[in-house]
Amino acid sequence: MAPPLSSWPWASLGQYKYVLFGPLVWKVVQEWREQGGLPLGSWWLHLLVLFAVRGLTYQFWFTYGNMLFFTRRRRVVADGVDFHQIDAEWDWDNFLLLQTLIGATVVNSPLLPGLRQLCLWDPRGWAVALLLHVGFSEPVFYLAHRALHRAPLFARYHAAHHASGVTQPLTAGFGTPLESLLLTLAMGAPLAGAFLVGHGSLALVYGHAFVFDYLRAMGYSNVEIVSPRVFDAFPPLRYILYTPSYLSLHHRERRGNFCLFMPALDAAFGTLDGRAWALQRAAYDGAAGGGALGTPEFVFLAHVVDIMSSMHVPFALRSLSSAPFANHFILLPFWPVAFGFMLLMWCCSKTFVVSFYYLRGHLHQTWSVPRYGFQYFLPAAKKGINHQIELAILRADRMGVKVLSLAALNKNEALNGGGTLFVNKHPDLRVRVVHGNTLTAAVILNEVPSNVREVFLTGATSKLGRAIALYLCRKKIRVLMFTMSSERFLKIQREAPPEFQQYIVQVTKYQAAQNCKTWIVGKWLSPREQRWAPAGTHFHQFVVPPIIGFRRDCTYGKLAAMRLPKDVRGLSSCEYTMERGVVHACHAGGVVHFLEGWDHHEVGAIDVDRIDVVWKAALKHGLAPV
Repeated sequence: MAPPLSSWPWASLGQYKYVLFGPLVWKVVQEWREQGGLPLGSWWLHLLVLFAVRGLTYQFWFTYGNMLFFTRRRRVVADGVDFHQIDAEWDWDNFLLLQTLIGATVVNSPLLPGLRQLCLWDPRGWAVALLLHVGFSEPVFYLAHRALHRAPLFARYHAAHHASGVTQPLTAGFGTPLESLLLTLAMGAPLAGAFLVGHGSLALVYGHAFVFDYLRAMGYSNVEIVSPRVFDAFPPLRYILYTPSYLSLHHRERRGNFCLFMPALDAAFGTLDGRAWALQRAAYDGAAGGGALGTPEFVFLAHVVDIMSSMHVPFALRSLSSAPFANHFILLPFWPVAFGFMLLMWCCSKTFVVSFYYLRGHLHQTWSVPRYGFQYFLPAAKKGINHQIELAILRADRMGVKVLSLAALNKNEALNGGGTLFVNKHPDLRVRVVHGNTLTAAVILNEVPSNVREVFLTGATSKLGRAIALYLCRKKIRVLMFTMSSERFLKIQREAPPEFQQYIVQVTKYQAAQNCKTWIVGKWLSPREQRWAPAGTHFHQFVVPPIIGFRRDCTYGKLAAMRLPKDVRGLSSCEYTMERGVVHACHAGGVVHFLEGWDHHEVGAIDVDRIDVVWKAALKHGLAPV
């Protein structure tokens, strides 16, 4: 049997827990009708607004802390958050829900008569609240926090909170009802005292809640923002205001630093971990011993697909980025904001760090070129995009990156010859530039059943189409290459050994494949074109975006992808529409190139002879087909 106050009573409701706000919303609607307008003097309305504003405070701090292009040098702990922590903290806002409901109960009771008259501002209330915070909230929280670290309370109520390896602002809200009630007492006592003596105000409620949540989110942000020089100039400040380094030491080692916001109590009771000051300085300065992200050894150079998917970045909504991307209605109101960011990046942005993970002790990062998919098809944008990619490659070369893998349209043949432009222009590059398409071809080819004797191939004269056709013909599999260009077809056919050239056949109509049940699609197919496939056809795909499955009597494969090895650490977001732990095959191809230590560039045309080599190397290193 679970201990009392160790689980949330609305846990079974899942995302429907917000229906508990129904009575508050109804109260606001009633007052709106009665007053003939928005009831600005309604405590019910203010409670709902406070819930939203407080939630946004934690969200904004989360966003800032995970904008690695701003914060990567000032992180306290270099490790990344994993999916296990994300799932454990999924309902981090339960404490906000609890405090809102408690606030509604207090407003509806005669306990605080001062609430009846809504005063906008009273400076005396701020003084009362400050005195109560220092004299009551800080000591009560400190003593309760120390008690929670003793057996058996720690195992029953506090261990789950400390199971989160890396603190984030959302971690601050993750806890049991008992922990949240103690936090509510520490936060609510100064407000209650101010109203009891008749000096409470609406400004105090909003201001106290904002400052409380701001400091709490800041402490859990894992990013130092206050310069150590400020503490040097005014040493007593060290005992008045804690830092993310101070809290991080407590969270990871659990031996000291129990205060709410003021380390003075830890100093007074002998629980202060003095290493916090040195750690804070190292983290802020990005020096050795801090948590700043070091130099990556592998970089995956991606780009934004479209405006909607731009909101799938790890520093936006964690609940969305930790799941495969899908167009949610909840994203539509944010579309204008995302559109504005697109224009801003188009004008004045450069390649930036998006995410990272560790694999066998090596730092891997994903960088993004600040361009969107449609821009790659604008002739006027071609030069600028190549310039952005070139700058990213040169930056990686200066940093000591060993392998840089080009994603999606960054390696478009029409754009830069699959990366050959940069390799030819800079022959002395130490970083290896990789398009990863060799492994992409291997993934697609290994999906084709061994008993298949004929395939229909669209996008047949593309880089991948050519490699697939040349590989399959060597297996004596008849390849129906859909292309209107006899010249390009003959060029590819002549590349095949003479004894296998007969297995490559040019077709110019989809009707030619009406008896073929294996389609390999590298060119987008409309519903009308798909109807020529016989029932039971499976569509293998390497077209971006993937074709839409219109046929219920057929099956549709996903884009070529591989699952990263099981020992990957700190992976906290999904790569576009891929499942957790799964990356596009071109990303995986770059990882294999790095793990193998290969010293050649992989650009331009795919070397068909290396397809099996790369596939076996991927399996050897623990990458797995999806």
